[in-house]
Amino acid sequence: MRIGELIRGARERHGLSQRRLAVRAGTDQAAISRIERDETAPSVETVERLLAAMGERLSIRSEPLEREYDPLHMRATLERTPEERLRLAISWNRLAAKLTQAGRRARA
Repeated sequence: MRIGELIRGARERHGLSQRRLAVRAGTDQAAISRIERDETAPSVETVERLLAAMGERLSIRSEPLEREYDPLHMRATLERTPEERLRLAISWNRLAAKLTQAGRRARA
């Protein structure tokens, strides 16, 4: 959920106008409008202040990350010796450098 949606949803649940929320939070209506339209990225402290002005508090939760790797590939990599992994990493690094150089030549 975007911050703008969060603030707008809370404000509408409480039946407040942007102007009234601004008065309660010690800011101006234009600032509330910019936040709700996601034109500005308010600090966590600002979000907490706006929510507190509406009798709510910010709650952040965490979730497990999706795996960005193949477990079978990871297992195979870990079965290699440190020397084999280092050689493989160096070869990938060299390939990346060659691709970067090729890209630079193509743009020139």
